[in-house]
Parts: sequence; C-alpha cells; structure tokens
Amino acid sequence: MCNRVGKGQRDDVYKFLCQVFTLPFLSADHIPDALQKLPTRAQGKLNEALDILLSLEKQTRTASDTHSTSRILTTMVRLCFETKNWDALCENIIIITKKRGQIKQSVTKMIQEACTYVEKTPNMDAKLKLIDTLRTVTEGKIYVEIERARLTRTLAKIKEDGGKVTEAANILQELQVETFGSMEKKEKVEFILEQMRLCLAKKDYIRTQIISKKINTKYFEDAGTTELKLKYYQLMIELDEHEGSYLKICKHYNAVYQTPEIKDDKDKMKEASRYVVLYAILAPFDNEQSDLIHRVKDDKNLEDIPRYKELLKCFTTTEIINWKQLCGTYEAELKFGSASSPATHVFNTKLEGGAKRWTDFKNRVVEHNIRVMAKYYTRVRAKRMAELLDLAEAISYSQFSGGYKHDKIFFFKSIEKQLFSS
Repeated sequence: MCNRVGKGQRDDVYKFLCQVFTLPFLSADHIPDALQKLPTRAQGKLNEALDILLSLEKQTRTASDTHSTSRILTTMVRLCFETKNWDALCENIIIITKKRGQIKQSVTKMIQEACTYVEKTPNMDAKLKLIDTLRTVTEGKIYVEIERARLTRTLAKIKEDGGKVTEAANILQELQVETFGSMEKKEKVEFILEQMRLCLAKKDYIRTQIISKKINTKYFEDAGTTELKLKYYQLMIELDEHEGSYLKICKHYNAVYQTPEIKDDKDKMKEASRYVVLYAILAPFDNEQSDLIHRVKDDKNLEDIPRYKELLKCFTTTEIINWKQLCGTYEAELKFGSASSPATHVFNTKLEGGAKRWTDFKNRVVEHNIRVMAKYYTRVRAKRMAELLDLAEAISYSQFSGGYKHDKIFFFKSIEKQLFSS
C-alpha cells in the first residue's frame, strides 16, 4: 500500500529495536518474525520495548497502516503478558485506546488478544482488574460489542460464584444483545437465557417475563438448537409455575414433548407426557383448554402411560367423577409414583406449590362435575348437588358461580357460557 510506513523508516526503528534486545537485524519484510521473537528478549526491558513500539505505532497509525498497527498493538499486550506485568497491561490498553485517530480494526485485534489473557491471570484481583479495564475501554464501541458482552458474562459468573446473585443479574442486564448485529443468533439466545436464569434466581419474575419475549420460539425449529430449546422451556416452566399459569405450563411441556430428541428417548418421552396430562387437567376450563386436552387424549403415545391415560379419560367424558374413588385409584400413583411410572413433582407436597396444585386438582374435579350436571339438570336442590359433588352443602355454594340461586335451588341457565369461562 502506498500509505504504509516506508521500508527505510521501519528498518531504522527495528534496527534500534533489535540492538536493544540483542536480536539480529531484520529488514522490514521480516518484521513479523522480529515481533514474534521480541517477548523472549524483553525480560527486564519491558519499558524500553513499549516505548519503542509506541513510537513505531504512532508512525503506522498516522500512515493508516492497519496491518502493521495491529501487529504492534498485539505485540505490546503480549509483551506485558509474557513478562507477567498485569498493571502495565491494563495501563497500556487504556493508553492505546485513547490515542487520537486510532484504527478500529487494530484496536479490535488488540482487545481480542487481551481477552485471551483473562483466564490466565494469576489471581482474582488481577482478573477483575483486567476485565474492568477491558469493559471500560470497550464501552460504547460497536466494533468490540461482542468482546464486551463476553467479558460482562464472565464478570457476572464471577459475581454469582461469590454469592452475589443480584449483582450478577444486574451486570448481565446491562447488555441488550438482541440489538448486536455482529453477534450470531445462537450466542444471542445463550445470553438471553442466562439473563432469564439470573432474574429467576433473584426472583424478579416480571423482568424474566419481559426478557423471555426477546426470544422467538421459531428459532428452535432450526437444527442444533435442542439444548437451548430445552433450557428455554425449563426456565419458562419455572416462571409460569410461580404465576400458577397451568395452561402455559402444559404448552411448554408439550413443546418439550414434541422435540425429536425427547421422543427418541422413551423414558424422557413418558416423563414429558405425564406432565402434559397433569397440567392439561389442572388448567382452568375454557375453549383453549378443552381443545388441548382432547388433542392430548388422542396421542397414541399415551398407551405407554396407561394410568395417566385413564385419568385423562375421566375429564374428557360426560360422567360424574367420584372424588373419593379417584383418590383411592390414582392418589398414590400421582404423589409417589410406582416402579414402572415414577412420580412427577406436580403433587409433591414437600415442594413449594405441591399442596396448592392438589387443591386445584380437586377443584377441577368439582368444576368438571358441575359441567356434567349442567347437561342433565335445569335445576337442582343444593343438598342433591352437594351429594353429587361429594362436598358439604355450604362449600357447594362457593364452588358454583355460574347459576342463579333462590331458596336453595340452583337454576342452570346458560351455564356453559357462564361457568368458569375466564
């Protein structure tokens, strides 16, 4: 290139450089070799080497010689690393990036080189200082946004390992990786999932919900995304379990169940199927729930979990379900499992929400029975209704919300539209 530093100028600088470090003199054509050998000769002479390289860097930068400037900058940081002078490394990174008219491509290569030293630092203090320096000099620079994002993720991991989960979450939330044009889609999704995980860890469910919307689930249709897909739905299940959104949880488990890798593993397929069945039953009745539960019922793979298939059939037929008989038949299976059918965590009373889900399960039985009664009765006395629902008469009043009561007689008027339609 015509604007590169002249061969004679570079020879003069490198002649002096080689004299200082007792290297045989090399012409400008052999500068890469000289730079490669320089670190081994710089022991005890780091400051002299950096001064010489800064002088040469000024010439190459002024001449817009991107290639030479890049090699000089990476050599400077490599010298500091090879001599284990971490303070000098951080100082020179700051000095170089503040130079007027610094070439972006050269700075990028230097930052990339320095980033490789983060995991090679001798102690945590040096590591944190280097990360802080690199994050400072990359702030607001689009051309090194990926490097800054990776450094931020490393810093968040350090904070989390130190027990500072809230601080780790706040640090990682600084990144808006969905706007990074140079970052690959897979890495973006990984970052967003990590943001979701940390928000859940600090129990910030609202922010988790907001962040989750940044991921388009169509991405998981691409090959090689199974691991990310399963991680995403596991986080969404955890989020919606806190919210008590049973229908959403059912959809999440159904998405997991439909994953080819899950269907290829019979044990994982049966486990996912069990969750789909239970959450389809737990979901409040509406048109969407009714459609979903009937589609689940038609799945041929339910033959592999016969007890759950029988349970699901109870909720898809217009017959009264006797709660005591249901408990006698299925309670042990649902709560404790069996040798052929391990229990899920859904009704585990030792876990958070297990007892509540069992109560909701009983309510779904009552609601199902009321809908069945609506098909056969136009009115019914409270005592008879309580008998059919296997409830105390006082409780049956509160359970029923869609009819009209008068003198202990319930009139079922347009119950299909009024009862549990929310």
